[in-house]
Amino acid sequence: MIRFDPETLTDPRALRTAFGAFMTGVTVVTAQDTRGMPVGFTANSFASVSLDPPLVLVCLANTSSNFDVFANTEKFAINVLSETQIDVSNTFARPVEDRFASVGWQDGPHGSPILDDVSAWFDCAMHQTIDAGDHLILIGEVKGFDHNVAPGLGYARGAYVTPAAEAEALGKRSNMVVSALIERDGKVLLLDNAQGRLTLPMTNDLSSGTGAALKQLISDTGASAEPGFIYSVYEDKARQHQHISFLCKASDGPPSKGVFTELTESTLMGVADPAMCTMLERFAEESRLGNFGVYYGNEVIGEVKPVADGSR
Repeated sequence: MIRFDPETLTDPRALRTAFGAFMTGVTVVTAQDTRGMPVGFTANSFASVSLDPPLVLVCLANTSSNFDVFANTEKFAINVLSETQIDVSNTFARPVEDRFASVGWQDGPHGSPILDDVSAWFDCAMHQTIDAGDHLILIGEVKGFDHNVAPGLGYARGAYVTPAAEAEALGKRSNMVVSALIERDGKVLLLDNAQGRLTLPMTNDLSSGTGAALKQLISDTGASAEPGFIYSVYEDKARQHQHISFLCKASDGPPSKGVFTELTESTLMGVADPAMCTMLERFAEESRLGNFGVYYGNEVIGEVKPVADGSR
């Protein structure tokens, strides 16, 4: 049954709380003022708009101290913060005299400040501004960008969300198996098991904690990857354990164990575990569509809950 109180429409706090249910990434939007000094603010109202031409958008509050700069600038950059940059997010979200004093940065190829150690950045020319209620929408045309394997910083319901926190929150359960779905350019790192069948890197040794086990799994493969977010959770009743798979992005370089493999039909036929095969089939389809979700259920049946992107 749908419950709705019309009076909540005039309650900004209630509306903000509802918006906060939508998990987003965290960015710092930067530009230069008329004196050539760097300015910036924290925002999670970021979204991709178009691939051709390459357009992105971010929203700026009309009350922002940076409003005049960004409303009139010809260029700006969007820095997607990594999971280790909570302090950077907080710095650019608060009234700090010099927000750039505590961060490393350099000019991007189009001239806007690019912060060090971010997961991705987009240096943009201003394409269009749109008045929208109490915010201004900035639409930028991407003139330069880069990204790496560092997981992004998440935000939901007023709190930060990180892959490390996800992993540690799982504890040291004795009946749990953790696997690393290490991906690069649409290919997945697969190992041969004792029977010569294919499998993901996986372990049930969680004596040092889930986060440490995941990092060790990645290290054992020699892949240049970082722990990522939970991709799939299912209960394997036949083996009497819960299986949790983390999606981890890898950069260039050959692994010392296993091979990055395209998930073709013949490859999937060689996967030892039927439940893992089903998960990899889903991943192959989602990679093709660019639309990922998190699976919850058991080895036979469950549901996929979309991982949405957008703005707060």
